[in-house]
Amino acid sequence: MKKLISVSIVIVLLLWVSFTCNKCTPIPLTVKKEIVYQENIGDAEKYYGNYCASCHGKQVKEFVNREKWVYGSTRNEMFDVVRNGAEEDGMPAYGEVLSDKQVYELIDYILAAIEDKKSEEFNAGNNDDVVFVSEGMRLKLELVAENANSPWAITQSNDGRLFYTDKSGKLFTKKENVIQEITGLPSVIYKGQGGLMDVILHPDFDNNQRIYLSYSKPKSDDDGYSTTAVFSGILENNAIVNSKDIFVADPYVNTNRHFGCRMIFDNDGFLFVAIGERGRRDDYPQKLDNHLGKIHRLNDDGTVPADNPFYNTPNAKKSIYSIGHRNPQGLCYNPVTNKIYDNEHGPRGGDEVNLVEAGKNYGWPVITYGINYIGTTITDLTHQEGMEQPIRYWVPSIATCGMEFVTSDKYPGWKGNILSGSLKYNYLHRDVFDENNQLIKEEKLFPDIGRMRSIEQCTDGYIYFGLEEPGRIYRIVPL
Repeated sequence: MKKLISVSIVIVLLLWVSFTCNKCTPIPLTVKKEIVYQENIGDAEKYYGNYCASCHGKQVKEFVNREKWVYGSTRNEMFDVVRNGAEEDGMPAYGEVLSDKQVYELIDYILAAIEDKKSEEFNAGNNDDVVFVSEGMRLKLELVAENANSPWAITQSNDGRLFYTDKSGKLFTKKENVIQEITGLPSVIYKGQGGLMDVILHPDFDNNQRIYLSYSKPKSDDDGYSTTAVFSGILENNAIVNSKDIFVADPYVNTNRHFGCRMIFDNDGFLFVAIGERGRRDDYPQKLDNHLGKIHRLNDDGTVPADNPFYNTPNAKKSIYSIGHRNPQGLCYNPVTNKIYDNEHGPRGGDEVNLVEAGKNYGWPVITYGINYIGTTITDLTHQEGMEQPIRYWVPSIATCGMEFVTSDKYPGWKGNILSGSLKYNYLHRDVFDENNQLIKEEKLFPDIGRMRSIEQCTDGYIYFGLEEPGRIYRIVPL
């Protein structure tokens, strides 16, 4: 028999499967060898690179170990979702740019990859002798936890307890090698890009034990509408009590994408919350009468500060701090300068790092350095008066997620730098900016380690990051 070749856009299909549903029963994938031949794939590798890699990873092999396929695992089922899309989950319809023959070539390429893939997981936890060098520092990675499939966020209390979320809807703590699950959490929609997302602690957590979670909140059990909400309560033993939603983004939308979700506190105790535009770029991010595609500034109880930039603007949501954002999944804070930064996903190209300032408009979708996933133009504009430029952008996209501003003395070579995770290229990205926010240096760290979802400098001074599928949390340890 002719040699089976690795397959790939089924991955897209599969990918969207994996992103979308936590309740799907894993479906064993079988490939009939007689239909997946080398000559069937044509230019499929090129199609994958052009249309799939920006979301699903630069190589098809990155997805072959996924266990859940929301839209089906057969060749024809995969064809249907690749050709016709799944708009509610952000999956474009590639039948607009690929012929049926080309779609099948792409699917066969993915199916072959699934058949032939050999596991090549990077496991720093079993490689204690692996040493990384950066800015004169010698670093190693220590495996901290591996019980969360998608550790979306990490934080730590002053007593050394590590808190981390799993997108599936769980919150864990770990201290002295003991892992415990926290109860009393809200009910989340774990579908597509939704689930349990960020976790942060109140600045006075030692005294008030107040904890905050961001999550995808269902409008009702079965209508398909959801939004991003912030949930807050008091931690007693291993349960959250006296809890409620202190912020619920308006409106609810019937998509499963672009929830945003990141939260930070500044030195003055204000809570900043990043909300995505839910895949409705033409409806929400440039308008002030909704919460979507914005960064919000709240008091710690969810009320709105009276000095917010749009507080007195008629019909505007009073919590808005900045507008024109797409899907911000990273927020970080410089406590010395009191400056806030975000990173956000572009479409195909155009991921950004922004200096976030009160009342500013960051342009989406009027200006962007990206294009549609299927290759068509969103806008001819990259600049417009009254709209801010990113302090850096990526073309092609790295699928940036998670963010940290380094202040710890444990990493003298990184102090004052910004770290961002890459979901697409599987590394930690380090940016160095000068006093005028000009990018002067960058570095790719821990190449091919896995899809990096979360980054946090914790109270012990160490930087932690979370990888997904398989889920692991690592600590970066200077030697």
